[in-house]
Amino acid sequence: MKHTEKTGLIKFDFLGLRTLTVIDKAVKLINNDLDNPLDIDKIPMNDRKTYDLLSRGDSLGVFQLESPGMRQLIIKMQPEQFPDMVALVALYRPGPLESGMVNDYIEAKHGRRVVHYLLPQLEPILKETHGVIVYQEQVMKIASVIAGYSLGDADILRRAMGKKIPEEMEKQREKFMEGARKNNIPENKASRLFDLVAKFAGYGFNKSHSAAYAYIAYQTAYLKAHYPAQFMAALLSSEMSNTDKVVLYIEECKNREIDVLPPDINESFHDFTVINDVIRFGLAAVKNVGGAALDSIIEERERDGAYKSLGDFCARIDTRKVNKRVIESLIKAGAFDSFRVKRAQMFAILDQAMEQAQAIQRNRESGQMSLFAAMGKEIQEKSNTISLPDIEEWPKQDILAAEKDTIGFYLTGHPLDDFRKELQELISVNIRDLPEEKDGSRVRIGGIMRSYQGKNSRKGDPMAIIELEGLSSHIEIVVFPHLFASCSHLLNDNHPLIIQGRLRKEDGRVKIMAEEILTLREARLKYTTAARVMLRADTVDRPELTRLKEIFQRYHGPCKLTMTLHFDNRGEVDIDIPEEMTVSPDQRLSEEIKSIMGYEAVNWIVTYPGAHQNADRKQKKSG
Repeated sequence: MKHTEKTGLIKFDFLGLRTLTVIDKAVKLINNDLDNPLDIDKIPMNDRKTYDLLSRGDSLGVFQLESPGMRQLIIKMQPEQFPDMVALVALYRPGPLESGMVNDYIEAKHGRRVVHYLLPQLEPILKETHGVIVYQEQVMKIASVIAGYSLGDADILRRAMGKKIPEEMEKQREKFMEGARKNNIPENKASRLFDLVAKFAGYGFNKSHSAAYAYIAYQTAYLKAHYPAQFMAALLSSEMSNTDKVVLYIEECKNREIDVLPPDINESFHDFTVINDVIRFGLAAVKNVGGAALDSIIEERERDGAYKSLGDFCARIDTRKVNKRVIESLIKAGAFDSFRVKRAQMFAILDQAMEQAQAIQRNRESGQMSLFAAMGKEIQEKSNTISLPDIEEWPKQDILAAEKDTIGFYLTGHPLDDFRKELQELISVNIRDLPEEKDGSRVRIGGIMRSYQGKNSRKGDPMAIIELEGLSSHIEIVVFPHLFASCSHLLNDNHPLIIQGRLRKEDGRVKIMAEEILTLREARLKYTTAARVMLRADTVDRPELTRLKEIFQRYHGPCKLTMTLHFDNRGEVDIDIPEEMTVSPDQRLSEEIKSIMGYEAVNWIVTYPGAHQNADRKQKKSG
């Protein structure tokens, strides 16, 4: 780079952005599925729905704005116009965040800090960033207006300030002061201004770069706000090879009540697609299904119509491109479920279906089928009818394991689905949010074992490294010998576990040093301290109170019980409960009371480790 510049040539960086492909795919899905075509280059830049989405921090999948830290900054800033977006991209970097610039910007934006300009000439330059020097272009403009720099010289000043070379900085200070004197700027203010500019120049960001990124960020936010299904489908297609991202975005679809259906042999294409705001999985996401096999399957379907059965599918496809291994993967992934046949039954007849298919194709290639062209289709359809064995479907856990084997994650369900609510009550942080926690902090997470590796410590004592999988992510757990000795029996099955320990960050990786490993039941008993029951005064009556008392007596246990009577628009009244009336922290108690009251009436009070004791934090996590 430096040698090229010395010859007088200009260096250009060409950056490829995956997001441009995401936008292109989303627009194509929108225009294929909806009557009103979208021109992404003509969307309004003052769209209220888009800024509302961003202000809520609902920016997962939005270019440059999806990290948890950035989402917190967006909520604080509450962007209302495009210049706010440009500033967001420029400010979310370690320098500005640590220097206090970001807080100054936000406080001034919301009118909580009065902006004072050192010189009146600075107001037109810094007004859009509320008096804060955010962009490199502002540094150059200040040098030009205050000290008479040419734009070329101002760029040299910008670079010198960025590199902070003492000798060069002293030369620039003399030049700046001399130019300021010529423009009748007071000496003391000119000196303070140079120091101020030098301080912020190191943090300054290139505005033209920030504006280009902000424009792409705005486009993706607009698509998510107005066309969420099409946007998420495009996003999923772009990240098809990244299992963690796909799991994260599918969870986001669930949160937004967008259905993501399994791959289907008659509806799916290569990538994720959208039909009536429902996302259909792409066949390219299924392991062992290569491009040639996919092209062959889709071309045959478009030529001769939908496949009617597994036998029909096997007879019609080119078995040289679509072999048995490919079909097994498609069965495991649920791609043939629309035939209303059990996956276990399809596996059982696959060999027979393949043998018939190969016989048909040999006949076709030898010309025998063409001799009976009139009867050919009928002969083929009859030969494709294979009687199904009367066998049970695979157990649910096996179905989910097969999906994970072929797609990389659970699709039609999750082994933790039945425990989702209990886990969320007991954990202090979701596994996917662990990278945002401080190194060394104590955390509590929950999930099932994904993998197990037995090891010996340096002293030769047994220990283990396990991988724990939660609902949307996974994490490495180190189980040292002293803990392994007491809990090794818990590491041999697929039951949910609650693990408490210290977070460690090393070389960009996050892991947990386990301090305690408990079953779900053990964790509920240990960490749950009380049950708070909220009753609505306008609906509760004496018979219901009697039934509640019976439930409390049946589930007697160690947890303190409190009851509150809620009066709409009038307040609440606490009900005195005898001290001896305590309850067991049993999820069945919550469910029985819900069946009586018709709403979630029980709130379990749980203790959390370290900083997570804060109840407001827990409420935010659950939400």
